[in-house]
Amino acid sequence: MLYLLDTANLADIKHANEFYPLYGVTTNPSIISKEKAEFLPHIKAIREIIGPDKMLCVQTMEKTAEDIVRDGEMLRDAIGGNFYLKVPISEAGLKATPILKSKGIGVLMTAIFTPAQALLSAKAGADFVAPYVNRLDNIVADGCAALGEIVKQFEIYGMNCKVLAASFKNVEQVHKCASVGCHSVTVPLNILQGIVSHPMTDMAVAGFDRDWAKVYGDKTIFDLVK
Repeated sequence: MLYLLDTANLADIKHANEFYPLYGVTTNPSIISKEKAEFLPHIKAIREIIGPDKMLCVQTMEKTAEDIVRDGEMLRDAIGGNFYLKVPISEAGLKATPILKSKGIGVLMTAIFTPAQALLSAKAGADFVAPYVNRLDNIVADGCAALGEIVKQFEIYGMNCKVLAASFKNVEQVHKCASVGCHSVTVPLNILQGIVSHPMTDMAVAGFDRDWAKVYGDKTIFDLVK
């Protein structure tokens, strides 16, 4: 499982990059605009935080294959490193995908809602597809079940494309996606923190602290070993 952070908030990215096994960062037009920052300097600031090796995804706004490819080339050259262009599923996006791949630009096909869309994207050469889990749940369509079908179809047809599940509102959704073999997820910081947190963990740690203090008081292992 690859864990990516779905945000453009620099403070959240710095925190996640320091404490979590972060594979990269995904953004989209809504996420970027939320920061109310100058576009390119902000994207470059994200790259500076995560370094050149981690995946950074930026979404095109263009509607023709030629303009999508142009965005991909410009962004790759401007941002550098392990860059992927996010391309919403469309005829133009499918046309642009093999062209982008021929130029060495990674493609994340996004706004995926059905296994059929995902399989077509993979056949076009996309490296990742991004199904929207919570948005499917919101229309009683079972986002995790749909994601499981995508994973199964990719296995049946031997596709190299990976599933990068997106649109999460709780930890249980992430867990269910992992249970059906999802390759990667992109989540906000609060979901990552929710995965780590558990009341029984807190109780166990409190018990360790209490038992230690009974014998060693406020001394640390460093105090006792130095």
